[in-house]
Amino acid sequence: MPIDDVKKSPIDDIDDVDVGDDKKQPHKGVYLLPNLFTTAALFSGFYSIIAAMNGNFTQAAVAIFIAMVLDGLDGRVARLTRTQSAFGAEYDSLADMVSFGIAPALVAFSWSLAPLGKVGWIAAFIYAVGAALRLARFNTMLGVEEKRYFTGLPSPAAAAIVAGVIWAANDKGISGDSLATLMALLVPIVGLLMVSNVKYRSFKDLNIKGRVPFVVFLIAVLVLVFVALEPALVLMGVFCLFGLWGPLAIVFKRLR
Repeated sequence: MPIDDVKKSPIDDIDDVDVGDDKKQPHKGVYLLPNLFTTAALFSGFYSIIAAMNGNFTQAAVAIFIAMVLDGLDGRVARLTRTQSAFGAEYDSLADMVSFGIAPALVAFSWSLAPLGKVGWIAAFIYAVGAALRLARFNTMLGVEEKRYFTGLPSPAAAAIVAGVIWAANDKGISGDSLATLMALLVPIVGLLMVSNVKYRSFKDLNIKGRVPFVVFLIAVLVLVFVALEPALVLMGVFCLFGLWGPLAIVFKRLR
């Protein structure tokens, strides 16, 4: 029998496989656009710490809010441009830990908790570890948790509560020392809410593309006007109400 007629075995076909197929080779590059937003959010959190060290607490609080906006944009940009990646998700979590975990804790400590000594830094540490645990739990529950709700207070909202109180107080000329006792209670409570099982609406199911009544549009415009007039007070009030919403919902549910 001619040699050319001998059938090839499956092993012989291995050489014919295109090992250079792009679908089988992992992409080692880093997507630029969404990670630039994440880096900007990280920079805002870092700048918040530096501003607090220099005594510029209003700037420190505003920087945390800017980090919130940038943190909300990076994920949306990644989805719109289809540039999601495991690297981006991990990088975003690390940036969130700095911007919404370490920065608010250090700003609150420098502003009002330092005179309390051990009580002050323990209160700040409870917040920081609460943010770390919150982010770790969020990463492990991706794809499992219901999209309409967050389990525990989201770390950006928690940071907004702390930063909002500091910003509003400074805007009204209230010193941090006079609110030391209040902050010693508020900061750890917010930290514990992050690791609680309290449910908070995520608003991911909100349809902003659909039609809404004219009254809803009018209310949205009024909210923007109030934010422009008194940004510190309005933002503090909104996020404090959001933080209370979860526990109050449990109370109302049990009363009914």
